[in-house]
Amino acid sequence: MITLATRMSRLGTESAFEVLAKAKALEAQGREIIHLEIGEPDFDTPTHIIDAACDALRAGATHYTPSAGIPELREAIAAEISRTRNQPIDVAQVAVTPGAKPIMFFIIMALAEEGTEVIYPNPGFPIYESMINFVGAKPVPIPLREERDFRFDVNELKDLITDRTRLIILNSPQNPTGGILEREDLAAIAELCVERNIPVLSDEVYEHIMYEGTFESISTFPGMSTRERTIILHGFSKTYAMTGWRLGYGVMPVPLAEQVTRLMTNSNSCTSAATQFAGVAALQGPQDSVQEMVQAFCERRDLIVEGLNSLPGVTCVKPRGAFYVFPNITGTGMSSHEAEDFFMQKAGVACLSGTAFGEYGEGYLRLSYANSLENIQKALDNMRKALEDR
Repeated sequence: MITLATRMSRLGTESAFEVLAKAKALEAQGREIIHLEIGEPDFDTPTHIIDAACDALRAGATHYTPSAGIPELREAIAAEISRTRNQPIDVAQVAVTPGAKPIMFFIIMALAEEGTEVIYPNPGFPIYESMINFVGAKPVPIPLREERDFRFDVNELKDLITDRTRLIILNSPQNPTGGILEREDLAAIAELCVERNIPVLSDEVYEHIMYEGTFESISTFPGMSTRERTIILHGFSKTYAMTGWRLGYGVMPVPLAEQVTRLMTNSNSCTSAATQFAGVAALQGPQDSVQEMVQAFCERRDLIVEGLNSLPGVTCVKPRGAFYVFPNITGTGMSSHEAEDFFMQKAGVACLSGTAFGEYGEGYLRLSYANSLENIQKALDNMRKALEDR
């Protein structure tokens, strides 16, 4: 019998894939399931990006690349972040990875250890807490509350910071709530981080999927540039509908980028060469498809929010970014897990319990509206009937 290392018991998971498996099992039995559980755009990758990868393969991009990424992509990323964050970015600050999750993994591994603490949003992307636990550090949740439109209280953050705090994780626009940190929030957080010399992992993968307001990055505030205390976590999956391509990156202080590159060498060796050339095309090519996708998401958001607010026992704040809604279902009398199972079994709608994103997600569900207007309306109709027939 194989004996596992103790740390494996501390490793969490992403429940969306477990719910997807349950939904697929029901479909195999002949049930019709509307998938609102998985967080990926339902659009195809733009043709010019696919063509760039195919051209690269035919031109011989079938070999190892430098662990930090090909120069062409790192230069394109440096130029993009320099332009959008209004600060000079050196190519040496950029590390390319197969998806954005490795940046999350590597940064937490490089900065946190036993006896240290990491502050992270809750409800939030479940891999934050999972990785903090895995490396033996203490996860310290900062609650996101509905009454604040799922923006956390900066005074509460201040009270959570200790001499053991090694990292603060931010995510705006946010998964699962669609909430956004305001400029004044980021300014106050930046002041705290500079005062206590705490780095920030800023998860900005939903930067381009916003419906109101202007995207703000904490890296633009005094003392918080990517040369100082901010690690930008970003990727291509959401913006360019490239989830299956597995292409992400981080922009950070050079000494940390060097350690991330060492971790890449020790784990993945490098990111697929052809995929990286596709990334260059994505950044440097036309952006029309992004705008069209966001417009479609905005229409879907408005439909699903209005529909959820009309359901008995359900209320829903309108998200300002990403492509998720986080409705409050306490009025139904069900727990989050009960509601997840209920809507799957009785309505044929796959969604996620709010507690899949942390303890403060109790009383909520997450639904992805990365699906057609027709399917969203059908899901709402099915949910209404299931609730009325209880």
